[in-house]
Amino acid sequence: MINVLIVDDERLICEGLSLILGNYEDIRISGTCHNGHEAFQFCRENTPDVVLMDIRMAKCDGVEGTSMIKEAYPDVKVLILTTFMDDDYIQSALKNGAAGYILKDSSSDRIYEAIKNVHIGNFAMGPQIARRMLDSQEKRGAGEKVVEEYNLSKKDMALIDLLCKGLTNKEIAQRLFLTEGTVKNNVGRILSKLNLRDRTQIAIFAFRNKLV
Repeated sequence: MINVLIVDDERLICEGLSLILGNYEDIRISGTCHNGHEAFQFCRENTPDVVLMDIRMAKCDGVEGTSMIKEAYPDVKVLILTTFMDDDYIQSALKNGAAGYILKDSSSDRIYEAIKNVHIGNFAMGPQIARRMLDSQEKRGAGEKVVEEYNLSKKDMALIDLLCKGLTNKEIAQRLFLTEGTVKNNVGRILSKLNLRDRTQIAIFAFRNKLV
């Protein structure tokens, strides 16, 4: 069961999402809040698995709320759900620890799948946001320099590509004909090469540097 906290300054949105997501058997709505500070306070007294966070809210927006939650409770996953595709919002949210960024016009099934993905440690990004991130980056001579700089092998690149598609270690192992243990070790080696903390940061690094 995935405990989800919904954070949005529009109460009708909170109520609607609660009703829709509550229909999924493995989702439990643990509460609703109306700004980032309220969400942080909620996390102090409860332990949601995933925070579904709006970005633009009065008093404390989703970026600040994400930052506070991730700093104090790093195991809580934050998934941004918003109507805004502003580059600054996207970059700031991901930089401050959000595990995904999707738009409110996404289908309920897409939102549900995004929640499941971030819950197990994967990265979730709506297709519009992924294109926006790629388009907003300056062309740096593509990713060849990055591959060379960080000594990334073809196997590393294949694993990074599958990781960015949201595949689990088991699914990656099946695709690359490896054991799950080998995939886990290879992910750890890539994290060490890139000096990153987790799979989410690998995905962000790959998008920013046009590796995928």
